[in-house]
Amino acid sequence: MNNNKTLVAPSLLSADFSQLGEEVRAVEKAGADWIHIDVMDGHFVPNLTIGPMIIKSLKPHTSLPFDVHLMIEDPDQYIPEFANAGADIITVHVEASRSPDRSVSLIKSLGKRAGISLNPSTGLETIENILAEVNMVLIMSVNPGFGGQSFIDSSLDRAVELKRMVNDLGLNIDIEIDGGIKPGNAARVRQAGANVLVAGSAIFGSEDYKKAISEIRG
Repeated sequence: MNNNKTLVAPSLLSADFSQLGEEVRAVEKAGADWIHIDVMDGHFVPNLTIGPMIIKSLKPHTSLPFDVHLMIEDPDQYIPEFANAGADIITVHVEASRSPDRSVSLIKSLGKRAGISLNPSTGLETIENILAEVNMVLIMSVNPGFGGQSFIDSSLDRAVELKRMVNDLGLNIDIEIDGGIKPGNAARVRQAGANVLVAGSAIFGSEDYKKAISEIRG
């Protein structure tokens, strides 16, 4: 799906959890491209968020693709549940999957787009052997687990290097960056090679969702 257009994926982690259906409808109306859903298990990351039941309940509220980011241990055990709940893109962490290539194959076998994610301290070499199999790579620009953190600037260098790797292999995959993205640094993130920008508090914490999404898209 990689193209010249920058896609903006508001992260529900920063939304009003008492009004999730309304929040999803509001960001779709404001011009969002995807809905980014962080799933945390309290083990791989120090926080608990939502599961398949909530994703399924949100599906009727929007026509946007659900970009489901599994920050959980042993993701293969749960991938079918998230696929059945309505996930369109399922991303697993290279650090959490016992066999990332098997996880990616499982996601694709269920008719979903497959992503692989890396924490800030994980080297890009860990995903080199499966780049040709994935639809998207997600670079974490904060340490995963909580919203509202500051952007880690070295993530830009990682995005540039990943873009080079992707181009050298002649691949056409999405490069997504998640964590601390806001209107003030979005241009640098785009210039580094990312075409999918996840933003949580910069959108849901703003007074004007449409303006925030437009500024992040550039």
